[in-house]
Amino acid sequence: MLEIVNVVNSEVKMEKFTNLGLSKELTDVLKQLCFKEPSEIQEKAIPLALAGKDIIGGSMTGSGKTLVFASTIIEKINPIRGQIQALVLVPTRELAEQVANSIRNFGRNKKINVLAVYGGMNINSQIRELYSTDVLVATPGRLIDHMNRRTVRLNHIKFLVLDEVDRMFDMGFRRDVEEIINECPREGRQTMLFSATISHDIDYLARKYTKDPVKVAVKSYVDASKLKQVYYDVPDFQKFSLLVTLLKRENAKLVMIFCNTRRNVDFITENLIKAGINAKAIHGGIEQNKRIKVLDEFHRNGLGVLVCTDVASRGLDIKGVSHVYNYEVPSDPKDYIHRIGRTARAGKDGKAITVLASRDYENFRNLLELKDTNISLEELPEIEMIRVNIDSARRGRDRPNDGRGESNRYRGNRNLNKHNSGRRGNSSRGSGRRY
Repeated sequence: MLEIVNVVNSEVKMEKFTNLGLSKELTDVLKQLCFKEPSEIQEKAIPLALAGKDIIGGSMTGSGKTLVFASTIIEKINPIRGQIQALVLVPTRELAEQVANSIRNFGRNKKINVLAVYGGMNINSQIRELYSTDVLVATPGRLIDHMNRRTVRLNHIKFLVLDEVDRMFDMGFRRDVEEIINECPREGRQTMLFSATISHDIDYLARKYTKDPVKVAVKSYVDASKLKQVYYDVPDFQKFSLLVTLLKRENAKLVMIFCNTRRNVDFITENLIKAGINAKAIHGGIEQNKRIKVLDEFHRNGLGVLVCTDVASRGLDIKGVSHVYNYEVPSDPKDYIHRIGRTARAGKDGKAITVLASRDYENFRNLLELKDTNISLEELPEIEMIRVNIDSARRGRDRPNDGRGESNRYRGNRNLNKHNSGRRGNSSRGSGRRY
């Protein structure tokens, strides 16, 4: 009886996808991929996309927007050798691979050739594959390279998707994006823009390059009621030691630790490993194949701690993260929102922890000006002092404090905000080799 009920429930859920206008070919694949029911962005945007509407979608990473544009491309494309008919622009290499793999999976019942093109890979092999490509997923920089070499033609594009538009603009790709759009045919093209935030720049892009677009906005995929945000105010020389103490004390499953620079990612990763914590690094300076391997390990729950720059805060769909640590406070408060958006997803509890030292105060004050920011001060636990590798610290910008006392700047910034009632907890001094 239980098995019959489960089958019936599964069919009912698949019917919800069918009611959006998706074919049996595609819903069968979604069933195989264990999709349960449409997300909010899928319910609102798929029928519009299938109807050929231009779309401006406001949606965070992990909300399911890839299926929106992937399903439209899969349902409507008729592969013709030598003609690229769909182009998806994304900001990062990792997202290019992720989106390309998703489209391949969704379209497994239809013979569609999908190619991911980005920097760091052999351009000659990409050139050879481009001729047989139906759907191209690309980062702006590498696609411009191909355009300059005349190794790619975009004159048959029928579907143009810009994913994580705000991120591409933040990374300085605005001019490249517009140059690419202008290479695509204006008539007979369906355009879909997706962004976590709909800014004036994106409104301008939509007005210039879309036709009667429909705006679709959804709620954050993060459940604020299940996300606990805390910070610890710690002397500079104890910052790394506190991080290790918390990692060992918290009941964490998958953890992401964010730093502002590649150097500090390497420094933190190296010293976490020396402290007996299974950690791996990911940032733009690491070879692409290695980055993909690290993400695969993390997805399979074989890796406990991922130390990264903001390259991993947006675009990548990383599931099951229980804790997010801000080892450094980002200079742009929006990046904090994207970082903590890695946890408390799909109804699960999550915790965002900021390890605050004097050098972070200015960025932290800016962060507190965000609307509805609710970060509470936690009392410092007994901190286990950890020795760090001095050489790795010198390579980075995050060198250990020499332990000879707090700076005047630090003393003058104790009362950060309404949450901060002064420093508490362990205030022991450490040597130059401790952090």
